[in-house]
Amino acid sequence: MTDAPAFGFDTLAIHAGARPDPATGARQTPIYQTTAYVFRDADHAAALFNLQEVGYIYSRLTNPTVAVLQERIATLEGGVGAVCCSSGHAAQIMALFPLMAPGRNVVVSTRLYGGSITQFSQTIKRFGWSAKFVDFEDMAAVAAAIDDDTRAVFCESVANPGGYVTDLPAAAKVASDAGLPLIVDNTSATPYLCNPIAHGATLVVHSMTKYLTGNGTVTGGVVVDSGTFDWSASDKFPSLSQPEPAYHGLKFHETFGPLAFTFHGIAIGLRDLGMTLNPQAAHYTLMGIETLSLRMERHCQNAQTIAEWLEKDDRIEKVTYAGLASSPYHARAKALFPKGTGGLFTVALKGGYDACVKLVGNLELFSHVANLGDTRSLIIHPASTTHRQLTEAQQVAAGAGPNVVRISIGIENAADLIRDLDQALPR
Repeated sequence: MTDAPAFGFDTLAIHAGARPDPATGARQTPIYQTTAYVFRDADHAAALFNLQEVGYIYSRLTNPTVAVLQERIATLEGGVGAVCCSSGHAAQIMALFPLMAPGRNVVVSTRLYGGSITQFSQTIKRFGWSAKFVDFEDMAAVAAAIDDDTRAVFCESVANPGGYVTDLPAAAKVASDAGLPLIVDNTSATPYLCNPIAHGATLVVHSMTKYLTGNGTVTGGVVVDSGTFDWSASDKFPSLSQPEPAYHGLKFHETFGPLAFTFHGIAIGLRDLGMTLNPQAAHYTLMGIETLSLRMERHCQNAQTIAEWLEKDDRIEKVTYAGLASSPYHARAKALFPKGTGGLFTVALKGGYDACVKLVGNLELFSHVANLGDTRSLIIHPASTTHRQLTEAQQVAAGAGPNVVRISIGIENAADLIRDLDQALPR
């Protein structure tokens, strides 16, 4: 699939990166369940270890099944390369790893998944990094938060769980004006609904666990490299622009050009952090991506129908779905996500915290789980689960206050889901 622009999304979702197995002719990508790979000779081994030749050494670094997945996602996102890893959280660390150093900071949106807020506000401190949280609805404040130690700007395309739609072109301009990469978590939208790179993003991350896999079977993450950022334009990114001691002074950007970040992610990130995606998980995700467009169409259709029904129910205080005309982000969503705004939104109940707990307990079709993006409809009360580590003020800022439930609409019959919600909502 070398002429990617000649093919449509649905075709690429099935074929990109995949070829019949040369040894057996197997049409589906095999699961290469192997740790290591035999070298042709000593010179071949040396060339691989010196990054002079692309190939397979050890499955912590590269694996043929994972390589197909990396190429497929990079193609769908419009990037030049991708690095798969063990989870969405691993992908966020992998994205920051080549950019950061002790004393450096990242400017991040206040409207993020609760686990990401915890990772940025607490965990990255152990690396000597820090995060500045800013409301991305105020781009002047985002620009003002950037200082000489800032190394990246981070946001979600559609925020989990609150449904906030980030003005990606505006965020990209702020980052570009400061000479910084914009990293966008595109998990909730998927490349079917949104291509952040087309709107100026430098890197895109996903929790592949969610919509990309779509069947609730495995965890996985990916970092997609746009290949457009000039890592040598300043001295801010020495890991990519300066000599790398572990490879005899090789300069990643000078040597690999647009693929510098991708090669660094494999040769340094996976080598040393070891957050590797296993080939079986890659296989499940590849199969999931084959039906991504079909699933996302149904997710969006169902979500629109159910959000409209909920908004009219007198037991509901507010529905945050950006597909609703009442959403303050409706026009932005139409511009950035013309195919729909996904299957995830929150619902604020008039009965508060107690009503949320009763709703979750009364549902029959909806599953109460800490996940989203499944074919099955899912629900969770963030304030008591995914966002419970946050203060109430942080919960509210993230769109996950005590009176809010997060709903991930599946691909079941919408009428059945409405009946389940109707009987479960406290009267």
